[in-house]
Amino acid sequence: MGSANSCIATEKTAVVMGGSIAGMLTAQVLTKHFDRVIIVERDLLKEAAEPTQRPGVPQSFHAHALLLRGQQILEHLFPGIITELADSDAPIINWTADSLWLSIRGWVPRFDSQLITRTCSRNLLEWTIRKRLTANDRVEWRSATQVTDLLTNKASVSGVRIRTANEPEVEIIADLVVDATGRNSRTPHWLQAMGYEPPQETVVNSFLGYASRWYEFPADLQKDWKAVYITTQAPGTRGGVIYQVEGNRWIVTLSGVGRDYPPTDEAGFLEFARSLRSPIIYETIQKLQPLSPIYAYKRTENCLHHYEKLSRFPENFLVVGDAVCSFNPVYGQGMTTAALGAMTLDECLSQQGNSIGLSRRFQKQLNKVISVPWMIATGEDFRWSTTEGGQTSLINKLMQKYLEQLLVLQTQSPEIHQLFLEVMHMQKQPRAFFHPRILMQVLKQVFTSQGQGENLSNGESLATSLPAVVE
Repeated sequence: MGSANSCIATEKTAVVMGGSIAGMLTAQVLTKHFDRVIIVERDLLKEAAEPTQRPGVPQSFHAHALLLRGQQILEHLFPGIITELADSDAPIINWTADSLWLSIRGWVPRFDSQLITRTCSRNLLEWTIRKRLTANDRVEWRSATQVTDLLTNKASVSGVRIRTANEPEVEIIADLVVDATGRNSRTPHWLQAMGYEPPQETVVNSFLGYASRWYEFPADLQKDWKAVYITTQAPGTRGGVIYQVEGNRWIVTLSGVGRDYPPTDEAGFLEFARSLRSPIIYETIQKLQPLSPIYAYKRTENCLHHYEKLSRFPENFLVVGDAVCSFNPVYGQGMTTAALGAMTLDECLSQQGNSIGLSRRFQKQLNKVISVPWMIATGEDFRWSTTEGGQTSLINKLMQKYLEQLLVLQTQSPEIHQLFLEVMHMQKQPRAFFHPRILMQVLKQVFTSQGQGENLSNGESLATSLPAVVE
């Protein structure tokens, strides 16, 4: 590892490695606590009058969801930004009224609610955030630049060594360095080089793959919805989604679990859509004009680096976003979890500043934020016998059985469906599923179905074990 040159800092400087959404939200938070925030991004970022594709985000061709909690945090960090998305033609969607939702147990009811967001492409979202950050005079961008090493001073990180194109390497001295470089983070390697233990890693892989295509939506096409979600029902492995984004475009993403990957040829893509539990996506895209090729993506494993468990960790250094935890993207939790991580950093810095112990404290607090979306994503992936890695606990198994009964009620009850969406959009914690009123409905469902002779996968065991789950 490199050693920092001696110098006297005249201002507090933070460096963020990685300029994707996690890095940009982190940088915005850091502008509250540091005089200068430098974002080091590997991609070449050019000023553009409209959103463009960034090579470092291959998954931007696919469906992305910034959940309601994520949009609330985005508006908090950048006041007025949701209006900017609206001005860029990002459609508004009421998730209970404007979407058709085919759950594992059937179609769910439609009704009006306050679960309202803007839907847009990943490119538009990044471009809009980047414009706001670029206008902040505390932020400095170093694009087409790579961090080659960390600078260290005893038990702390004191900066980074960077290289831009073919130019000589230079050093940036910093009071705080944050790794937001995503799944390909080099932090485990750097920790080893510094004499620290690398973090343990948990990987849960359901071998899900998806394929996406963009379409133009004709104005004369009659429809009473803005989105359709067809979830996967075992033993079937296939699902799909279609929804509207800016520019009167529609994105279709088809997914398959257990290596049942959607084809990327025209005929195969259409046939895969036709094979879903409902023909609505297939029948719709037959009427649409394609605007893009068919893009595939298969790197969907859940991967958690346990930085929170390390007994030793360098000071003045943090790891955020996908560099800590990446989720199966099909559940749409990544961007919102990154936003929650940025707010967690703000809280930690507000409480103790960049003092000794911040790094370990932040990683522990971040792990608490990650734990709920991790439980949801891996819990869903563990439903498949083909899933590899990790271990599911007895509590998680009981939780899954409980949720199976909630899914039955979801098709009958607007209250249950809204609760599901509120948990999905991170407005409520999963413990809301165990509110006494909800709990009684589930138990009634269990015993009613048992009385009708249905196989409820040990429903009696579920009922008698629920107290342990609730606790």
